[in-house]
Amino acid sequence: MTRRILPLEGVMNFRDYGDYATAAGARIHPGRLYRSAHHGRATDADLAVLAGLGIAVVVDLRRPNERMREPSRRPAGFSGRVIETEVGDPNEDPWWDFVRNSDLSEAAFHDYLLGYYRAAPSDPRLVELYSRYFAALGEAEGPVLIHCAAGKDRTGILAALTHHLIGVHPDDIIADYLLTNEAIGFEQRLPLMMQAIAEGTGREPTPAAVKVAMGVDAAFLAAAIATIEAEHGGVDAYLKDALGVDEALRAKVEERLVG
Repeated sequence: MTRRILPLEGVMNFRDYGDYATAAGARIHPGRLYRSAHHGRATDADLAVLAGLGIAVVVDLRRPNERMREPSRRPAGFSGRVIETEVGDPNEDPWWDFVRNSDLSEAAFHDYLLGYYRAAPSDPRLVELYSRYFAALGEAEGPVLIHCAAGKDRTGILAALTHHLIGVHPDDIIADYLLTNEAIGFEQRLPLMMQAIAEGTGREPTPAAVKVAMGVDAAFLAAAIATIEAEHGGVDAYLKDALGVDEALRAKVEERLVG
């Protein structure tokens, strides 16, 4: 699994989420699907690597205020399509609202993330972005990159939905999701996250608590799937009814990605 990780300097959690076997006995082409954290701190060396990947579409799942705080860096001459949205309150920042009012315990971070995942599939902003991503996936003439701030929650759900659509085995879906815990760069990012929380709250979180906030747990993704099943009757129905992935689009995505 770790061979999927591309160790960039300023972009965390960058990896290929293709190259998985499908239920039909085929395989997703490598080098077609990438996922990562934000690119606001990409180094020039990172940009050279990104340019070499030939990315055709970038889907930025962040809120407007997140994009303003950490504007994305792009390779010189980048001509790909960028998908983002202005939907929602531009001043909304649920994560920091939670942090400021939290006791900063491991349990608090865990419960916050469970609640986030339960709500995410119904979030109008994410529904719009996910829908536009799948439409682009059926049309793009090159690799597609999805990212949010840390590349683990909004991005993790979308990668899992993509894998389900193409017929990746559930064990591989979970394994790819949990790979964040190896790719997130705890050693590099943990001190920075602890400092940011301390400065934002005036209180010192424990490393264990911040690791919960930075990582992923299979229970989180299960919470999102439970919402989808409760509200739509299953992932396939959610893809079709909420995200507009009909049979024709499914066929286009499979034709592009699977061989």
